[in-house]
Amino acid sequence: MKNNIKEDNIFCLGIESTAHTFGCSVIQFDLFKKKGKIISESRTVYKPPDGAGIHPREASRHHLDKSPNILREVLIQANLKPKEIDLISYSAGPGLGPCLRVGAVIARALSSFYNIPLIPVNHALGHIELGMMLTECRDPLVLLVSGGHTMVLAFSNKKWRVFGETQDITIGQLLDQFGRFLGFASPCGNKIEKYASQSSKKYYHLPYIVKGNDVSFSGILTAAKKLIENKYDKFDICFSLQETAFAMLTEVVERALAFTEKKEVLIVGGVSANNRLSTMLKIASKRQKATLYTCPLHFSGDNGAQIAWTAICEKVASGRAVKVQNALINQSWRLDKVEVNWR
Repeated sequence: MKNNIKEDNIFCLGIESTAHTFGCSVIQFDLFKKKGKIISESRTVYKPPDGAGIHPREASRHHLDKSPNILREVLIQANLKPKEIDLISYSAGPGLGPCLRVGAVIARALSSFYNIPLIPVNHALGHIELGMMLTECRDPLVLLVSGGHTMVLAFSNKKWRVFGETQDITIGQLLDQFGRFLGFASPCGNKIEKYASQSSKKYYHLPYIVKGNDVSFSGILTAAKKLIENKYDKFDICFSLQETAFAMLTEVVERALAFTEKKEVLIVGGVSANNRLSTMLKIASKRQKATLYTCPLHFSGDNGAQIAWTAICEKVASGRAVKVQNALINQSWRLDKVEVNWR
């Protein structure tokens, strides 16, 4: 398998399959200008029944069923044949095992058949790298908020260092679990935001738990469910849940910002699409004389572009790729264990 790319451009296929989303994307990287461009992107999302969460086996079956069309679509958009791809990448973790295996198997098959270098990518790192590429921020304090992550991070000595994280469920899980309790289908964040915007803005006190610079959301979930059971207004409870959880995140971000003295804040992950969270963080950033950057809405959720771009960064920096037999998955692959060679 060839590992040296001599052309002026690198075309990288990224495959994302960590949870409910199966997505593919092709990014073109100009080796002279050192800039990347998303030239194709497509995705499909597994929709569980109303009130139910993601079933890993059913989600993986969805990915298997939809993957040929998604892959074909991105290649047509990019006007490329499979053999013209220079690099293949896939999300290797963290995530749901059955879902991760779908992306890994497809990537290994393509890599082996067409003799194309293969790179496994940490999904969380992909969120950050694509967010930095699209916003052009340089050295941010990062808030990563999604169904799988709630972390405050800053880069130091080749790794993203954690300045705070959840001690139980993530902010995405809080929104999804409460939304499912109301009868919504996952993902529920946009529905919770819509309900909160329609409330009378009456605030119900919910457990506000910040420990050091870590947060805990399970108490909020339990208390909010009890209010629903006691027939309190669901719109006001959604408002109260958002205000409490986002205030906690804003507090730990501002504390980390004051400590690190960063001048940029970047929000990435699916929950970064929430306007109320962005508003609160913008106020906190301004107090610390920092600029807030938010990943563009279309790429805030899981997507193949985040995988492709991170793989390009790795390939250009180190030239490394993995053998097909070593292209594994890791359901619990922590972001702060990944060595970043290009920063």
